[in-house]
Amino acid sequence: MGKFKNLWVWKEGITFATEIYKITNQGAFAKDYGLRNQIQRAVVSIASNIAEGEERDAIKQTVYFFKIAKASNAEVFTQLQIAHKIGYIDSETLQKLESKSNMIGSGLYKLIKSRGGYNFPNSIKGIFLSLFL
Repeated sequence: MGKFKNLWVWKEGITFATEIYKITNQGAFAKDYGLRNQIQRAVVSIASNIAEGEERDAIKQTVYFFKIAKASNAEVFTQLQIAHKIGYIDSETLQKLESKSNMIGSGLYKLIKSRGGYNFPNSIKGIFLSLFL
């Protein structure tokens, strides 16, 4: 157990979660329980799903969890935009966090691709199967 601890994207996910927690537990953000809790859950999901995926025995399961982590990263990115628009975070903080999110998203994309998760023939096969199921 613990192969995931060697993945830089997991390490960055942990750092990202720590940063988000610090920011969301201050000022007006701390009082917005809905958005604060949603972004905290989503950011924790990134590193958690990377870890879970890396510990799976089947490549398809691994890729599945990496894709969930990638989707959670997109969720955090979106929630950061909302937090900025309503004045919970300033532009400088937004840019810093966007950069971290983009780096994690890119890393996850490469990780998924390296595990065959964006294999075109498999994608077509999946589309056809979904039409008939």
